[in-house]
Amino acid sequence: MIKVIKKSLISTFAVISAYSLLFISSSLFFVFSSGDLIAQETSKKQVKYKKARALQTSTAKKMAKVYEALEEVDEEGEPAPDMETVLKILNGLLEDKDSLKSYDRSVMWNAWGFVYFSDGDYAKAMQAYESLLAEPEGTIPLRVSALFTLAQLNLVQEDYQKGVDLILQWMDEVDTVTAQAWSLLGQAYFQLGDYRKALSSMETAVKTAEEVEGYKPKENWYVIMAASISELKSEIGEKESLLRQIGIYEILVNLYPKKLYFIQLGGSYGQLNRERDYMITLKAAYQKDLLDKESEYLALAQLLLLNENPYWAAEVLVSGQKKLIKKVDKETEEESFVPVVKDNEKNLKLLADAWRMSQEVKKAIPVLEKASELSKSGDNFVLLGSLYLSVDRLQEAVNAIKKGLDKGKVKNLSQVHLTLGQVYFELQEFENAKKEFRIAARDKDKKIKKTANTWIKYTENEEIRVKNLELRREFIRQAS
Repeated sequence: MIKVIKKSLISTFAVISAYSLLFISSSLFFVFSSGDLIAQETSKKQVKYKKARALQTSTAKKMAKVYEALEEVDEEGEPAPDMETVLKILNGLLEDKDSLKSYDRSVMWNAWGFVYFSDGDYAKAMQAYESLLAEPEGTIPLRVSALFTLAQLNLVQEDYQKGVDLILQWMDEVDTVTAQAWSLLGQAYFQLGDYRKALSSMETAVKTAEEVEGYKPKENWYVIMAASISELKSEIGEKESLLRQIGIYEILVNLYPKKLYFIQLGGSYGQLNRERDYMITLKAAYQKDLLDKESEYLALAQLLLLNENPYWAAEVLVSGQKKLIKKVDKETEEESFVPVVKDNEKNLKLLADAWRMSQEVKKAIPVLEKASELSKSGDNFVLLGSLYLSVDRLQEAVNAIKKGLDKGKVKNLSQVHLTLGQVYFELQEFENAKKEFRIAARDKDKKIKKTANTWIKYTENEEIRVKNLELRREFIRQAS
């Protein structure tokens, strides 16, 4: 989570140069029409700082050339600042800084801050902005711009406490605190381990974005809120923490429907034993084709079975068998495509069970045939025999059950002999049927013993009935 947040902090700086350039341009504007301009951020407490001042004529001309050089573009319209001109002019101003007015120096420091930042020299950029803030005649727009930029630079340098202090100072000097500023403060508090303030700041950022500034809050703001709540679980309790995280992940899956958020939302439901909600969440991710791991497909299938949706469970597993993902061999680095859900015994058995529970026996049989061949025990062959029996494939049922018995490690052996006896009964192989029933009747379980003995009597009676029927038929044939 911290890595995600640090990445967010750095990405925030992609817009710093735009801010800096904006304020540089604003400074230039003050030179020519400062009387008409009202600063966006107005000081509340630092009344000694003015909203606008005028540069000395010579400084104004030099800074105009700096801005022009920074705004140059190439033939394709891409930015191509003339840094040679920029540095030449700024170095000249720096050498002569003692003769400049305080406001002129603040404008120069602002330009230096931008140049250093653009060059990736954050330490010198910070020094430049600190020099700007030290100027007694710096204007409010320059000050608040420098404070905010300096705060961000400190955060990039991982001096989070100073970053927080500067953001709070900035907030104290402006009328309007943006959602972006609240989010930056929240990120800084998170890095300091002050999760309550991080959460509060992020909640304010979200509210400000939605209700004041009218745009969708950024994804990472919700991520930090969820992370802060998770870190506070020892204080607020694990259940409360999960419930509050669920609220945030429900927003994330709607605003930013990424796999990670579906998995985290589902996992949170699972921890609260809300299996149905867990199933619905995973199913939504599946329908958006976000699942790409075997464990995810299996979890969804098992949840669907648990919630009495066997047909959907089977469809999910079949979809996982068909979906291919790229796999790279660690030794040869060769790429290949393999199915997400492998055709191993466990997965095939689960699929067969899903089809069987859906009353799709004909679909279950070929799957269970594969699982039986892969199995180390005979149980799958026995179950396969039962399925054959249910669709009157009697000889195949006998063969399957016998394979199961030969393979061994069969559970409920007496029940297997009962089933095999029933198959022989249907084949009218009564001697074989009675043999199997007698084996089952040796079981210590009184219920199985009673059932087996009942089948023996029933088989004996059926054998007599069939023989008598055959005798009648023979008599009729002879009489005719």
